[in-house]
Amino acid sequence: MAYQKLGRNSSARKALFRDLVTDLFLYERIETTEAKAKEVRSIAEKLITLAKRGDLHARRQVAAFVRRETVDGEKDAIQKLFTDLAARYAERPGGYTRIMKLGPRRGDSAPMVYLELVDQA
Repeated sequence: MAYQKLGRNSSARKALFRDLVTDLFLYERIETTEAKAKEVRSIAEKLITLAKRGDLHARRQVAAFVRRETVDGEKDAIQKLFTDLAARYAERPGGYTRIMKLGPRRGDSAPMVYLELVDQA
């Protein structure tokens, strides 16, 4: 499987992806660079597919990757993924995320994007 190293060693890269995926599930939209968003998108899609399965093994696999963080005392990222997001995408076969380009970052001109979860209509 090919992936981008993003200028980090493996443990720093894994920590970055864990944080970005957790924030994506909590806030449903994150702003990041295009390269990071493309890598995080594939991880998030796989985790949402696991959450749709909904069994104990899937929950443990997700819990091994996603951090237990909450926003304003509400559900943590894992609870939100298995209750809200899995139900939202129950009938959707894939394509749970969208990348919207924003333009270059001011400091280093890196291409910035929004990575967001699509709304199920």
